[in-house]
Amino acid sequence: MLAKRIIPCLDVKDGRTVKGVNFVDLRDAGDPVELAWQYSQQGADELVFLDITATHEGRKTTIDLVKSVAKQVNIPFTIGGGINELRDAEILLNSGADKISINSAAVRNPQLIDDLSKAFGSQFVVVAVDTRFVEGANYVHLRGGREKTDIHTEEWIKEAESRGAGEILLTSMDHDGTKNGFDNPLLGCINQLIHIPLIASGGAGNEQHFVDVFQQSNVDAALAASVFHYGEILIPELKERLRAEGIAVR
Repeated sequence: MLAKRIIPCLDVKDGRTVKGVNFVDLRDAGDPVELAWQYSQQGADELVFLDITATHEGRKTTIDLVKSVAKQVNIPFTIGGGINELRDAEILLNSGADKISINSAAVRNPQLIDDLSKAFGSQFVVVAVDTRFVEGANYVHLRGGREKTDIHTEEWIKEAESRGAGEILLTSMDHDGTKNGFDNPLLGCINQLIHIPLIASGGAGNEQHFVDVFQQSNVDAALAASVFHYGEILIPELKERLRAEGIAVR
């Protein structure tokens, strides 16, 4: 069995790490470069940085942040936010990012997934999907969750895979920031539909939630933010707990 990955996520706004509940009410959680270094020391397997207002405000992700993080950490990291074309991705990868994450831009221009995959390889392309359950179905949301589409989440994820996505990062907006656990039924369903790695996001509140998401939905990785940023869960202790439950981790 492949080892499961633990991934801290750093939402970045104006150069600071922030965290909210259901994508709103943001509060400061520290310097992203300092946090990245701490997580690499603690044994995080990867990091994800999302410039959460880059798409909303129509600007590019900060190159300086990528360069600073690349100097500080020796684990893979993904960067997302404001990536709309090949050139954006090329700059970030050349600055030291290991993967790039696209969300709204991919929905608006699905060909972008094909182009990125062909140019850099599918292993560099993470398609992030923000989903919410509305009137009996799961729908893709854009612009940091501000904008509902008419696209069913399951169909979009299958299309993203077919176009060359190397990984799916699925955030349940209904669970995000609530600390009530991951959306395991949805994650399990999506995992049955695709053949590429699935990263669970949204809802982690304690160690048991990580045990549950791996055992119930068999995702490849679990991502969280505030529980790591504020020291509520320590990664070495989390990995010990997962090992004790028979879950393979690095």
